[in-house]
Amino acid sequence: VGTQYRSGIYTTTEAQLAAAKATATAYGRKLAAAGMGRVTTEIAPAGEFWFAEGYHQQYLAKNPMGYCGLRGTGVACAIDTAETMTPA
Repeated sequence: VGTQYRSGIYTTTEAQLAAAKATATAYGRKLAAAGMGRVTTEIAPAGEFWFAEGYHQQYLAKNPMGYCGLRGTGVACAIDTAETMTPA
């Protein structure tokens, strides 16, 4: 998709960063077992943030079916949110 519209997980704590990386690693194994590519989502500590331009706001309200063309992999990614989620 390119760097402008890449997926990302940006964390505010070390626990969130560790959980995101561990989840990506585990999901990457499932993708590999299914013969699919690797996880390419950027995972990093949150930096300075800017709101997107107005025409990018409320994307799903404006495009309920999206327009990116990505359909998912069909490979489930189980997450135990009770243990991996921490407040920001």
